[in-house]
Amino acid sequence: MIDRAGLADFLRRRRELLRPADVGLPAGVRRRTPGLRRDEVAQLAGMSADYYARLEQRRGANPSEPIVASLARALRCDLDERDHLYHLAGLAPPARRAGRHLRPGLISLAGRLTDVPVCVCTDLNEVLWQNALADVVLGPRRPGQAQIIWRWFTEPGARDRFPEEDWPRHSQAHVADLRATYARRAGEEDVVRLVRGLLRRSAEFRELWERHEVAVRRFDRKRFAHPEVGLLHLTCEVLLTPEADLKVLAFFPTEGTDAKEKLDLLRVIGTQDLRPAR
Repeated sequence: MIDRAGLADFLRRRRELLRPADVGLPAGVRRRTPGLRRDEVAQLAGMSADYYARLEQRRGANPSEPIVASLARALRCDLDERDHLYHLAGLAPPARRAGRHLRPGLISLAGRLTDVPVCVCTDLNEVLWQNALADVVLGPRRPGQAQIIWRWFTEPGARDRFPEEDWPRHSQAHVADLRATYARRAGEEDVVRLVRGLLRRSAEFRELWERHEVAVRRFDRKRFAHPEVGLLHLTCEVLLTPEADLKVLAFFPTEGTDAKEKLDLLRVIGTQDLRPAR
């Protein structure tokens, strides 16, 4: 059963402990308390400010598991604090593997890489976090629809930012990497559900899956067709956590190309709305 008073108190105290700089936000002016504002926590967690405010006011709908997971990440909870947050919300905490939980140190590390696109994914390639430059280069993260491999094989638009001649190579790499995870986590529900769904939905996936090729991706060279700056040649370094179920993807400019200059330009114009004012 949910402990509304305890949940409200814990959320408020965690929020007040964090400074804007801790989560990559500007300090701003006229800040009445040293911690984060409610709307800032809501923004970081991907929910409405009104819904978050109701949680701190001991009212509103009971938070779901994805909501609690997002709050734990936004408030930089460690695993003990994350489990406590789940208990207060009346939910069973996830298993004690990294899973969908981002440790504060991992977010801090990724957040310092501001001059290249960076994202943090699960071992099933669900994007949990990405920086502003990744939003511009890779496209905005869509909560609930962020599983890269599912979108690649089921949504034609997911391939728009890659040259068509590169699609077969990316498809093969996606499937070979998933094969390795499928074997390592044999029988676990989320892995089995993803593979079965892709086998039903995609003939291309079925053909590649039957080849039984396996390769954990730790490095790759990618080309992105960006609408503003054209073709971007980037080298993807994959950093695995010790549990091997979370990974940081950092996209560095490929040597001998103009990717660095294009990334520098996107950092300036990419997040700005350059349309004329109406």
